[in-house]
This record gives sequence, structure tokens and C-alpha cells, in this order.
Amino acid sequence: MSKTIHVRDKMQQDYSYVLTAPMGEDFDAGFQPAFTPPEMLELGVFEGKYLNDCRNEFPEQWYKNARVSDKADPSLNYFRIKSRQPLSHWREKGWIIGPDPRGWFQWYCRYFMGRRLADIDAQQIRRWRAFSRHAGQIRANCEQGNFNCRPRQRQALLQWSYDPFI
Repeated sequence: MSKTIHVRDKMQQDYSYVLTAPMGEDFDAGFQPAFTPPEMLELGVFEGKYLNDCRNEFPEQWYKNARVSDKADPSLNYFRIKSRQPLSHWREKGWIIGPDPRGWFQWYCRYFMGRRLADIDAQQIRRWRAFSRHAGQIRANCEQGNFNCRPRQRQALLQWSYDPFI
């Protein structure tokens, strides 16, 4: 039983996708995120300024305890540091892939919801796996339990759904 989601927001008009997997299930075996999208939003990611005009696309409950704002506010991040780069930078680097103009987290939200796009999913999962190197840097350079060590890398790990509390 599939469901079609119709997207109409500031960055996408008349885009639709089909949910073919149950929400939060049937993930690729190589993709094991530490947090769900609503958990990430509640912990504090992207300075509270992400998916704010997309709320109709995702379950209302995702936003119940989310740290969101109309403007970027680093104090809303879990580690209370600036963590964003402009979307233009993402585009220049080729980090915007396929039908997700807001990047990896938008892809993850849609994947979590049940959208499956084999080629795009494979690319994004490869990117996610490559990001694990940051966890290795924290393990190599920080005392265990010192969450003040490398807060920018820890925030980035959280924003890629890795456990920053290593």
C-alpha cells in the first residue's frame, strides 16, 4: 500500500513522491542512523532553521518538541554553536543530490518516511557512511565524556544522525 506525498513549498513546487516502505523501517543494511528525524529536530540541529516551510510534508508530531526558529539561531543547536553553511556553498560542492534541494537531511526525512529512490539512496548512504570519519577524530582527540571537546564536529555528527556523545 503506497501513498503519494505532494510537495509545495518555497524550494519545490509540484514535486511528488511515493512512500513504498513503512515509516522508519526497511532501511538499507549499510544505513543505521543513530537518531530519527524528529529526535534530531528535538535535540537541536541546523540552528532551528530547517524544513520550517515544509511542515505540511512531514508528520505534525515531528515538530511537537522541535527546536525551530524563523531565523538561524545557534543557541538552538544542541552544542550551541554555528553549524550552517549557505545553501549556495552546498550547491558549489555538489552536495545537493537529486530531488532534495535542501540536502542530506531532507533526503533522510523522506527516506525515513518511506520514499525509496535506489540511485539517490545509494549516493546519500555512501555520503553518510563517509561522514563517520568525524567520530574517529573525536575518539582520537577527546577524553571520553568530555562533550566540550570538538563541539563543531559533534554538532555535525548529530546533523548527520551519528551519535555525538561518544
